[in-house]
Amino acid sequence: MTQSMRAPLLFGLICILMIGTGVVQGPTAMLTILSYGLISAIMALGVNLQWGFAGLFNVGVMGFVALGGLASVLITMPPVGEAWAAGGLRVFAGLALGAATIVAAVLVQTRMAKGTVRNLLTIAVLVVGFFLFRGVYDGAVDAIEAVNPAGTGYLGGLNFGGENYQDWGFMALIAWPVGGLFAAAAAWVVGKTALGLRSDYLAIATLGIAEIIIAVMKNEDWLSRGVKNVNGLPRPVPYETDLQNDPSFIERAASFGMDPVTASTIWTKVLYCGLFAIFLVALLWMAQKALNSPWGRMMRAIRDNEVAAEAMGKDVTARHLQIFILGSAICGIAGAMLTTLDGLLAPTSYQPLRFTFLIWVMVIVGGSGNNFGSVLGGFLIWWLWVQVEPMGLALMDLITAGMADGSALKVHLTDAAAHMRLLTMGIILLLVLRFSPRGLVPER
Repeated sequence: MTQSMRAPLLFGLICILMIGTGVVQGPTAMLTILSYGLISAIMALGVNLQWGFAGLFNVGVMGFVALGGLASVLITMPPVGEAWAAGGLRVFAGLALGAATIVAAVLVQTRMAKGTVRNLLTIAVLVVGFFLFRGVYDGAVDAIEAVNPAGTGYLGGLNFGGENYQDWGFMALIAWPVGGLFAAAAAWVVGKTALGLRSDYLAIATLGIAEIIIAVMKNEDWLSRGVKNVNGLPRPVPYETDLQNDPSFIERAASFGMDPVTASTIWTKVLYCGLFAIFLVALLWMAQKALNSPWGRMMRAIRDNEVAAEAMGKDVTARHLQIFILGSAICGIAGAMLTTLDGLLAPTSYQPLRFTFLIWVMVIVGGSGNNFGSVLGGFLIWWLWVQVEPMGLALMDLITAGMADGSALKVHLTDAAAHMRLLTMGIILLLVLRFSPRGLVPER
């Protein structure tokens, strides 16, 4: 099979899998898998920019996705007036004091001559600044989190719709690029610190920053309620209940022979898929333009031989920083989309297995360095991730059909079906690396 034929055939296979899911499990299940598959494809596209274009090993995808989710809360939720009055400004004053302390310590280290005086002054600045920071910050946080902790207990967001903030669904669309900006800012900090050193330092830095981001989101209740979660985020599509009370929608649903409840569920999912597809197509188009531009050729030259590229006058570190920020921003956009689709932010749901390892499997299986391959891997691996467990359970039920109920072997095999996901992902990864090491749709 030629490479020009492989991609269309594989995307056709994805379409067949989706249609088959709709036939067997219903259109709601198909659209749910498709919507999450679109988001996964966007994440894979962001990682492919970093690894496929530049060879940057980012193992902290989870953190950048989580920042996108945080942006969705901070943009779409209404501000909590009582919390702002209790300590909103003091929190930011405390953070400013902490930042000023770090800046002052750096200035002392850079402006003064080496010696005991410089070291003592640096320690004094850090100690005094720390106690000032904690004195202002801790009291403000306690005051904010004491405001209706069961319902709010945080500052809220920037949605000024008041009690009707749910009607401001367009804020969710604004939150998606803002999520990209949040992730890009974090990527700039990590990149300025770790890029230019050995590649393993970048892996360590991204892994560390991801865990730090999740730890902050879990413990700083004033920011996003911590592990108490934020739910009820505004949606950019209509609510099912509103559609079910719309006479014109009920009439259209009846014309297709559908009841309003099923029709409203399907229609909202179709709208979500449409929005996600628009973003995916736009990002894919821009990524392809970048890949085929002189900038893209320069990035691949740097990836293949940094020494030769640097000898030709290319600023390798600056180019690496550029593409690291771009890839992280795309992951942040996908994270904001995911939070909007779920309707809640749950920091405990961000796990490395789902938001780092699985995304890397999508890129490797699809084809590193090929944008279409990464998108293909996003759809294929997500479909398998969702469907393998029920398929494994059905297989185990078939195998154990003749065994006595309650037998140890039957119970063990049935319980083992829950682990079919990890087994299947490992087998697929090994098979692809053995028979198509450059991915299903390799880079040209």
